[in-house]
Amino acid sequence: MNIITLSVLSLAMSTDAFAASITKGSTLKNPRVLSAVKLGLLFGCIEAIAPIVGWLIGSAGADYVEAFDHWVAFVLLVGLGVHMLLESRKDSDNEEELAPNTKRSFIATLLTAVGTSIDAMTVGISLAFMKVNIYLAAAMIGLATTIMVTIGALLGTVMSGWVGKKAEAIGGVALIFIGCGILYSHTMA
Repeated sequence: MNIITLSVLSLAMSTDAFAASITKGSTLKNPRVLSAVKLGLLFGCIEAIAPIVGWLIGSAGADYVEAFDHWVAFVLLVGLGVHMLLESRKDSDNEEELAPNTKRSFIATLLTAVGTSIDAMTVGISLAFMKVNIYLAAAMIGLATTIMVTIGALLGTVMSGWVGKKAEAIGGVALIFIGCGILYSHTMA
């Protein structure tokens, strides 16, 4: 696998995290570049670890993991999407509901990052059967995701004035579609 192929793969792996980060960026109360970078680093690190985990599992037994990985991604992403839809329907009069640094908010962000990295784990499984430097591939995927999520969070902060709580609902729907797409692509293949 050459560097161009790895670059395209890295960008492809970051697209669902990018979509999720736009929504997360739109919910930030006081948007700052540092917050966007932190979000990018969180998603990027998880996205970089996922293909290594997949590669290790793929080396041990790909058939077992491929049997259920799409269901894990589906449940996480659809569950979070539904949660985001429900949150978008709540009144935002209470200032505490908008605080981005609550423990619940961090857990939801972490679960979103894990949910969007399941596909990178699956890629790691397939990379176990190819001649590829898994650490280089993981670093490229992590870097692409960090950059894309940072950009997405910054775009989301700009869009929040235009779309407000609707962005959270749109993001919830997007996560549901991503989860359903993952499930569909694995069950219909």
